[in-house]
Amino acid sequence: MRKISRFVYSDAVLIVLSLFGSFLLRFDFGIDRDYHGYLHLIVWSILPVIIFTIIFNKIFNLYNSIWRYASIEELLSVIYSTTASNIGFIVYNYFVNYKLLKASYYRFPFSVHIIFWLLSIALLGGSRFLYRIFLNRDRRIAKDGKRKLLIIGAGDAAVMLIKEILSHKELNYQIAGLIDDDVNKLNKTISGVKVLGNREDIENICRKYKIEDIIVAIPSADQKTKKDIYNRCKNTKCKLKTLPGIYELIDNKVNIRELRDVNIEDLLGREEVRLNNEVIKKYVENSVVLVTGGGGSIGSELCRQLVQFKPEKLLILDIYENGAYNLQMELMYKYPKMKIEVLIASIRERERLEAIFQQYRPSVVFHAAAHKHVPLMEDNPSEAVKNNIIGTYNLLKCCDRYRVKKFVQISTDKAVNPTNIMGATKRFCEIMVQAFDKVSGTEYVAVRFGNVLGSNGSVIPLFKEQIARGGPVTVTHPEINRFFMTIPEAAQLVIQAGAMARGGEIFVLDMGQPVKIADLARDLIILSGLKPDEDIKIEYTGLRKGEKLYEELLMSEVALTSTEHEKIFVEKPMEYSMNYIESSIEEFSQVVKGSKEDIFKLMEAKVPTYKRKN
Repeated sequence: MRKISRFVYSDAVLIVLSLFGSFLLRFDFGIDRDYHGYLHLIVWSILPVIIFTIIFNKIFNLYNSIWRYASIEELLSVIYSTTASNIGFIVYNYFVNYKLLKASYYRFPFSVHIIFWLLSIALLGGSRFLYRIFLNRDRRIAKDGKRKLLIIGAGDAAVMLIKEILSHKELNYQIAGLIDDDVNKLNKTISGVKVLGNREDIENICRKYKIEDIIVAIPSADQKTKKDIYNRCKNTKCKLKTLPGIYELIDNKVNIRELRDVNIEDLLGREEVRLNNEVIKKYVENSVVLVTGGGGSIGSELCRQLVQFKPEKLLILDIYENGAYNLQMELMYKYPKMKIEVLIASIRERERLEAIFQQYRPSVVFHAAAHKHVPLMEDNPSEAVKNNIIGTYNLLKCCDRYRVKKFVQISTDKAVNPTNIMGATKRFCEIMVQAFDKVSGTEYVAVRFGNVLGSNGSVIPLFKEQIARGGPVTVTHPEINRFFMTIPEAAQLVIQAGAMARGGEIFVLDMGQPVKIADLARDLIILSGLKPDEDIKIEYTGLRKGEKLYEELLMSEVALTSTEHEKIFVEKPMEYSMNYIESSIEEFSQVVKGSKEDIFKLMEAKVPTYKRKN
């Protein structure tokens, strides 16, 4: 309250000085003959002009602004307020003063009003910005013990970021400079910070200025550009942070709380998925949608994406209650009006599935429930068959019986020329999908993609745990590589593929370029602020049971056809009959009671591309 009062008092003094100053400037500091008359007129005008000024300053929030953070918006408010108060004063002078003094001779010359307006802006605005400079001077001067910071980007986001950093001295940053690829900005200063070079100069500048921290402040840049910058920055050994994408920033305003560490997804540089929302809405909106494995990594993200298209009801089916419950609480908080129900059930139990389909009558089913860990399934092949094959068969039969419109099977790159039992079971699921589609009114499709970053059981969480323990980070082989995409990207493309489905297709998602797991491990160690092979060792343990060096995304004997979506391709369908499926299910149901070797042999007979790797 004292600060507000101080500005009110100073404004009253400054506006009176402006009024006297405008007269002195208008008459070249030489008022002789009419001095007493004009003085009388000024005295009569002091109180009204103070009242006008304070009222309009209040209206334009000049007493509510925090002037420590003043910027162009606050300066504009000063101009608007001063203009409005001067207009009010002109009206007062030409009508009220004239009637009170009964002397038109002493009305202010119009040039006085112009000079008064300019002086008011200069004194009222200037006093506030001097106040800001006074308050912030210690932030610019005291640099001892501060961490030297380099900001990548010299655009609007960087300007707002500089302002935020200067306003939060607890961050303990000294901004050493900016990096920008625009040659016109080189050696120029922006908000008092110099542009030192372009992205090619990052490593040299970090060495020269002993940079400790880097913030990448280019939220509007494409992923390819960001990936290149992140890869340059990671070689500097600096702590690396970034701002989220421009669409993640509310009203495009940069807040220091939005800063986050650069993660492995940033280094991979996957482009943002562009969805055709209209075609997705046609089959999701106002439909009852069932997601099996809904509490898992892919299933839960499918649910998060699907609720945005306003289904009539979302059914989350999972055998594991904790994940499904947590997802339900999250979605109910974000979408309180959405009908969301959790169903604890196993896809192995046909009767339970029949009861669910009869009660809820889903029209769209996304099937993400599966056993997926390759080494575990090699040791437990009967469980892989019971869950992945027989469980999927149960779902396919229910979808056919209860006239589901669309069934989308989540498949994997490990189904291509499989060398392990998990991949072979997923390949047989693709075969079942194509066979069912030929005889059913339901549209059955499968969507195949590779590894998903950060999913349960993937290498990323494992590596992070190993780094947190001090290492070593274990990689099976120096040359092993995998295709990766982010969880949201995978879920979005699965939903998009479902919209494009006409039945029987195997959609293959564009996974980009394969990534060496060893490189992934090194990047994670660097992002943790440590040095590979020095702070954290990398150990090679040898390929596990059924593991390939390289994964494939399509069958070698067929070609892919492009679709209207640039990241989705379709594989040529293969011919399988329902008689083959029914007889195979009978054999699988019996063989799971026998030995592991019997299961492997039957799988080789049923999936021609399966070549067991010992």
